[in-house]
Amino acid sequence: MTLRIERVSAHGRTVVGLIGWVRSECLAEIEAQIECAKPRPALDLEEVTLVDVGAVRFLSACEQRGIELLHCAPYIRRWMASERPGQGNGRDGRDEAERKG
Repeated sequence: MTLRIERVSAHGRTVVGLIGWVRSECLAEIEAQIECAKPRPALDLEEVTLVDVGAVRFLSACEQRGIELLHCAPYIRRWMASERPGQGNGRDGRDEAERKG
């Protein structure tokens, strides 16, 4: 399945809904939709079925920029946490110090 993007505006906020598989190749289009959704964009991930590592890193960066992630699946949250510096590399669960030493 490919990715479908839907934008809904209500109450001074725009929600960008992602439906399907979020892959690295789609991130530029998602970013463009977020830029059009100012001033208070949010991403609705309720209908996301799969993500790749690039998408996980992108979603984490979005959240750090203050973009709310709505209906984010627990497996995506865990993966985002594992990709943060000092939290492991997302592949083997070891943190940076463990890999170096």
